[in-house]
Formats: sequence, C-alpha cells, structure tokens
Amino acid sequence: MSTTAPTGQPAYVLHSRAYRESSALVDFLTPQGRLRAVLRSARGKAGTLARPFVPLEVEFRGRGELKNVGRMESAGVSTWLNGEALFSGLYLNELLIRLLPAEDPHPAVFDHYAATLLALAEGRPLEPLLRSFEWRLLDDLGYGFALNTDIHGDPIAPDGLYRLQVDAGLERVYLLQPGLFNGTELLAMADADWSAPGALSAAKRLMRQALAVHLGGRPLVSRELFRKP
Repeated sequence: MSTTAPTGQPAYVLHSRAYRESSALVDFLTPQGRLRAVLRSARGKAGTLARPFVPLEVEFRGRGELKNVGRMESAGVSTWLNGEALFSGLYLNELLIRLLPAEDPHPAVFDHYAATLLALAEGRPLEPLLRSFEWRLLDDLGYGFALNTDIHGDPIAPDGLYRLQVDAGLERVYLLQPGLFNGTELLAMADADWSAPGALSAAKRLMRQALAVHLGGRPLVSRELFRKP
C-alpha cells in the first residue's frame, strides 16, 4: 500500500535547507504527518513559497521516505509573525520536527497547528497558546496524562503536592522536594484557567518536564531565541 498522495494535500513548511546545487531538502507538516521531500529548482518561484507559516497545497511523489515535490502552490493567506510570535512559531516547528515521527498521520495536530498560527498572528497571549499546543501534541502522540487525577486514579487534591512520573502521570508526595506542583495549579491547568495564580508558570514547568524525556536530552534551539536581549 503506497503512502504517496496522488493529488495535492495541505501542508506547511517546518524547515528547509539547501540540497545539492539548486534544490532544497524540506520538512513539511501535512495531515498525513511529517514528510521530507526534495524541492527541485528551489531558487525559482517554488523556493519563495517554501518558507514557514505559508499554507500550501503540495503534491508529493515517490514511495520512499524521501519524497519529491511534484507541485506546490499557495493555498491561502500567509501568516505574518513578528517578534515573540515569530519565535513561538519557530518553536512549534522545531517541536514537530523533533517529536513527530515521519509519515505518521496526525490530522488533529495539523489542524491545531494551523489554528495556533492564526492565533499567534492575531496577537493573542503567547503562553496559553504554547502550553495548549504542547499538551495537545503530547496527548495526540500518546504521551498525555490526566491533570485532574493521579496515577492511582484518585482526584487531585487542591492542597496536595505532586510530581510528574513521565511514563505514568502525577504522583502525590508528602515531602517537599524540587520540581513539585501543587494541586490548585494542576486543577487550574485541567480547566485551562490561566487567570489562576501560578497556573501558567506551573504549566510551563510541567510541559518542560513532560517534553524533556521525548527530546532525548538535546535542548531546543528555538528556546534560546526567547532569551535574546
């Protein structure tokens, strides 16, 4: 059974780099997953389209893991991102390249990515958008865990302290130690109530812990962009 789409499909460029004399090696996000393809004549019109945050329709050819771009056209209005919204978009792209297996269909991830880009372009608050995307990505890849119950199935207690067991979920602990989460913060996260004190900063710590094991110990380059003066 071939995974090659005979017609064009929606796609975004996650990353592109020069390849051989005039081609580019491009990582695409599609509803069929992350696809890598060679774009010929990358210095021509197609090359100007092969940049992040542009909704595309792409026809992929070939049965191997490395495809060829047969046809590529704009499929809507480009999303213009500036400043920290741009850094956020690059962060999403790097997350997808690092975490999404090649040719593993995740149409919900594609839809959420497209919606998140639009929200970033509209200037909506960055942190809730990023935490939501991280959470949905982990959940869709099968790495998610409950925020309102612990690893034993007991409800999260507002006055409880919890640590993340990455492969299992949240475990209640009774001795203070680094990296813990309080129950009130976790319950606010479960309800996506970002107005609750400490919920956003706790969500950032929780997602970092949850993502770290799946990133194999290599830091995300795009995170450094947020630290620039």
